Amino acid sequence: MWVSEECGAKLSARRRRLAGPVGCGLCGIEAIAEAVRDPLTLPLGNFTVSSTDVLAALAALEGGQRLNDSTRAVHGAALWDLDRGLIALREDVGRHNALDKLVGAVARDGTGTSRSIAVVTSRVSIDLVQKAARLGAPVLVAISAPTVLAVDAAARCGLTLIGIARDLCFEVFSHSQRLASIPGEHRRITGG
Repeated sequence: MWVSEECGAKLSARRRRLAGPVGCGLCGIEAIAEAVRDPLTLPLGNFTVSSTDVLAALAALEGGQRLNDSTRAVHGAALWDLDRGLIALREDVGRHNALDKLVGAVARDGTGTSRSIAVVTSRVSIDLVQKAARLGAPVLVAISAPTVLAVDAAARCGLTLIGIARDLCFEVFSHSQRLASIPGEHRRITGG
């Protein structure tokens, strides 16, 4: 792997006590301030998704997880585009690794993400919000609940965070203005 001088300097600035082979990127950090750094800010714009879009993104992830279909033991991360459907899907035993693989694949391919929904099969911690913001998709959907720090970070960076997305229901935790209303539709919104 080759790291640019600028990225190498940033990496060196993050002191660690222990080296870990994989994971969230927080292992060994000595101060909470290092962990809760602000993610990139996403433009709010006029981009909206419907509940049908959210459910279609979830369905695409479920149908595309070949490794999980075999093992029932891995997480998935996917990018679903409003115009093109499922763009990319990656799996790994670790939820962080699955999202890292997705971010890398999308960056390598130069795929646009401004009209996309990122979907993960896990709970959402602050580090997943930071990675989703780096991905550039304005909406992150998770099948489980977010932490309070994740909700706060999503609100600060402009990310629409949707969690507890299962059984045709979900909860919106931040930036609910991106969710278009459908007449007669009910949705539970837990935050701004």
